Amino acid sequence: MIGEIVMGMIHFSLIASVQFTLVPAYGWVMFVAITLWLLTIILFFMTLCNVQQKVTAVPWPMAVMVFHVAATVLSLTALVTNIVTISVGDNINLDGWALVLFYRHMSAATFFSGTVFGLYWSSAGYSYKDWRGDGGNAATNTVPT
Repeated sequence: MIGEIVMGMIHFSLIASVQFTLVPAYGWVMFVAITLWLLTIILFFMTLCNVQQKVTAVPWPMAVMVFHVAATVLSLTALVTNIVTISVGDNINLDGWALVLFYRHMSAATFFSGTVFGLYWSSAGYSYKDWRGDGGNAATNTVPT
């Protein structure tokens, strides 16, 4: 989750540092990036403070898996939006250095969007394994009692 937090912060910082409002699709990307970043921070601190041990009424493995699957789908939409709209810079009214800066930041943002997607995808896989697992290891299941 630390990787998701750091890469997510870099992702939306790159987009926020240029005039992203000139391309309306980047509003969706910023919404997804900041929302997932904040929710991941909340989930990280909940895990760090052992909230799962204290609030037993919630099926935590399934809740974490649902969060990571939803985050994977949303970050995929942000990645696709980044990829599709990176060439929109030709149609906006920027000149010289501002246009070069726009392309550089959006290209880097696309890379970090892909990285964030990969991290959420791997977290979804690991949380699925945690949800489907029995919580033990092979040695405790094979020893006759």
